[in-house]
Amino acid sequence: MKAKRFLSLEWDAIAGIVAAVTAVILDLLRLVDDRVALPILLALMALLFINFMRHTRNNELTAVQVDRTAHAVSRIQSALTAPEVILIGPRRLRSANEQFVRHMRGDTIWFNVCLAMYKPQALFDALLRPAIDHPLVSSIQFVLDESQEELWQQVIAPKIRACAGGAKVKEPRWCILSKTVSFILADNELSGGTEALLSFWGEPFMAQTTARDVPRFIFHVQRNSELLPHLVDLERSCVRIHHE
Repeated sequence: MKAKRFLSLEWDAIAGIVAAVTAVILDLLRLVDDRVALPILLALMALLFINFMRHTRNNELTAVQVDRTAHAVSRIQSALTAPEVILIGPRRLRSANEQFVRHMRGDTIWFNVCLAMYKPQALFDALLRPAIDHPLVSSIQFVLDESQEELWQQVIAPKIRACAGGAKVKEPRWCILSKTVSFILADNELSGGTEALLSFWGEPFMAQTTARDVPRFIFHVQRNSELLPHLVDLERSCVRIHHE
């Protein structure tokens, strides 16, 4: 490392400076004639000017290369397509859900979610309460299968009423849902668009236990996904069929 640093020194500039200082000292000591010192100083000034011009040219070439690299990186980035759906595994389920809820805003749809998941108070506080108490969330609309109505009335509804923002949770829309799709649909504060957390009932996406179905894999549907309009249509069609 020291050898490379030693070789990288500007020896022509250093030699010129040393020679100039030597010429000035000799002139002051009257050891050389002015007619000898002056050409030496002029020659050294010319050498330093040439060295300066060489570095200026190198800097210009470097700037051109940096500019070309920046344009190439920009073209690569523009060519990359953002993923429409991101698969989230068991290790990141909790943090992904918390992050999604933390950045949601406006009116939200909770379609065909498993209410048994919110029975333990710890899971209710971690997964549902943050959305209820979120100041940017205007409303929470559950669209649920009729088989979950008893669980809602006896367990979930009392927990919601105990929350500060419980009034924003609307009465669920009870439907006959044979679909295996479950999702949370909301506007995202960061992306500025609608996003969804999508999951499916049954294996391998949910682990079925004696107490409740526990999500194992979920999909984070991004704002640019073509899947989002289909989720919206699915929710609206179920509600429409129920009313008919």
